[in-house]
Amino acid sequence: MLRTDGFPFLITAPALIVIVFIVIVPILTAIMISFTNMDPQNQNKFTWVGLNNYLTIAKGQGIAGQAFWHIFGWTVVWTLLASTLAIVLGFIFALLVNNERIKGKKFFRTVYLLPWAIPAFITIMFFSIMTSRGGIIANALNSLFNISLDIKNNTFQTRATLILLQGWLGHSYIFLLTTGVLQAIPKDLYEAASIDGATGIQRTFKITIPLVLFQIAPMLINQYTFNFNNFSIIYLYNQGGPFNPEVYGNLAGSSDILISYIYKLTMESQYQAIGAAITVFISIILIVISYFGYKNSSAFKEY
Repeated sequence: MLRTDGFPFLITAPALIVIVFIVIVPILTAIMISFTNMDPQNQNKFTWVGLNNYLTIAKGQGIAGQAFWHIFGWTVVWTLLASTLAIVLGFIFALLVNNERIKGKKFFRTVYLLPWAIPAFITIMFFSIMTSRGGIIANALNSLFNISLDIKNNTFQTRATLILLQGWLGHSYIFLLTTGVLQAIPKDLYEAASIDGATGIQRTFKITIPLVLFQIAPMLINQYTFNFNNFSIIYLYNQGGPFNPEVYGNLAGSSDILISYIYKLTMESQYQAIGAAITVFISIILIVISYFGYKNSSAFKEY
């Protein structure tokens, strides 16, 4: 019986074991730690505290919870603006490059794919240096517009730069996806629409956008969930700064998002319990958003 009926179970058992230890065990561990008082004073001997950590977060109290809602608000703004900018740029560039009247398509396709081809951390560190005091970009902007910019020490300027930088880094992936879909759309559809009197804008909104969204909607949802937890760009660019202790305390900066805040809480300051509670909180948010996003996408409805 094992060699016949049990064969599929034997084949899938190694993958199941890996999933248990890599995915399920860490999740369960984080959930359990979130109900304890594990902090810098209770590393070895910590006790169960029930929902205290979650109440602290909800009320915005304590040394680790006072900055939570400020960071959560910025995380939502960051996710929406950075992801939307990347999607819009990628889609527009794909439309331009796939236009029959555009010359040098290979050159433009190469340029638009460079941010995706080059490791992101190199680009992030490069822009971090250039936008610092005395950096090339900072000096150029100060000379051109006769204004004094201090990008990495100003909250608004840092946040705006991060959004623009992620839009540049993320648009290549959208450009690649959109280009593949555009090349697969039959030209007969556009010819029929032209015969019926449809303008270029009407063809774009009635044919191109619906067909593209139908194909890549799940990947677009992934862009939002990815940027919600995009640790690398936040930490590498300015380590979450600039810092404002009056609002964020000593554990976070004004450009920190929840994932970088969790890193600072757990790895740098040893507030594992409150960090685990925030992790559970954002995991629930992402699960709910992803579920309804995928459920309502046309691609998942059809298949």
